[in-house]
Amino acid sequence: MVQPAWQDPVLLPVDTAPVPEYGSGSLADLLPTLVAGQGVPGFTAAIAELTPADRNCVFLIDGLGWEQIRSHPDEAPFLHSLLPTSRGGTGRPITAGFPATTATSLASVGTGLPPGEHGLPGYTVRNPETGALMNQLRWRPWTQPKVWQPHPTVFTLADAAGVRTAQVSAPTFEQTPLTKVALSGGSFLGRLTGEDRMDVAAERLAAGDRSLVYTYYSEVDGMGHRHGVDSDAWRGQLMHVDGLARRLAEQLPPRSALYITADHGMIDIPFDEQSRIDFDEDWELRAGVALLGGEGRARHVYAVPGAEADVLTVWREVLGEQFWVASRDEAVAAGWFGPRIDERVLGRIGDVVAAAHDDVVITASDNEPHESAMVGMHGSMTPVEQLVPLLEVRS
Repeated sequence: MVQPAWQDPVLLPVDTAPVPEYGSGSLADLLPTLVAGQGVPGFTAAIAELTPADRNCVFLIDGLGWEQIRSHPDEAPFLHSLLPTSRGGTGRPITAGFPATTATSLASVGTGLPPGEHGLPGYTVRNPETGALMNQLRWRPWTQPKVWQPHPTVFTLADAAGVRTAQVSAPTFEQTPLTKVALSGGSFLGRLTGEDRMDVAAERLAAGDRSLVYTYYSEVDGMGHRHGVDSDAWRGQLMHVDGLARRLAEQLPPRSALYITADHGMIDIPFDEQSRIDFDEDWELRAGVALLGGEGRARHVYAVPGAEADVLTVWREVLGEQFWVASRDEAVAAGWFGPRIDERVLGRIGDVVAAAHDDVVITASDNEPHESAMVGMHGSMTPVEQLVPLLEVRS
């Protein structure tokens, strides 16, 4: 609600942001829970609602949040029918992690660690060693993967413990740095079509007495970014992936559990000045800022040395009714990036972190023309972005 001009704005307190369920119900807790049930040493079952299975398959649908499935029973009848099975039959979602974005979430899935430990805390973040922005999805500029993210993946540790482990995805992902730091370990099987991925995932699941298979589909997210989650194009992709999920579920070998999840949800943002605040055209927001990182709904703001306090003050004054705006120390203390922060990760987090509460984004039309033109957005801690399914089928 807009306040009268003579009243002070009502700023969103940092401690009112709905922090992800790290340690009990986040994406980072999924694989550790599954492999703990398979007897892999060093892991505990963090998501208490799940029952162990000898063969586990995770099907991650990029961009398909909990709210999107709930809202589309006609387009996704199979997935919608599985909502009561989510999170071990409780009918509840889990949380992605902050920010709710692909690079961060895939790293959380594969390493079993929150962002503050695996070190991919956003779409773009500052590299403290160079002072430049690092795009962690596209891995630009090039940075040594194992230096940037040194922790072993759950897949690697499970494979070493005798679990038959495989990733089934598009061939183009096999050699990407993000795959190497987040999803490597065991066998990578590249397949072009979604149908082939489902078939191969089922085959690999049956190949071992204990097996762990991960498969992935990206185009729901792509259509959402390009056309929005209220578009016919997006609905068409949802119908297609609903069929893929059913295809995989119908092929499960005995003693298997299939978990269907996502890396984040998505929200459409109107193309108007109130909903899209252009950093590149706003002198107040630019003042004292050396680098703008993150993405539209989850910004890392890096201040000119000595200007940190002033930047925080201005961003709160300008945006604090629509965004949770925190200093780095406040965001860390509030647990936005997890309960612990590795020392190497701390400098990657913005001096100021801004997470959207309302249906609004901070664009950068000059420096981020592609991202600024997207219809569907994500990144923050609102339910539509943060809540993801953990649908279950067992054989």
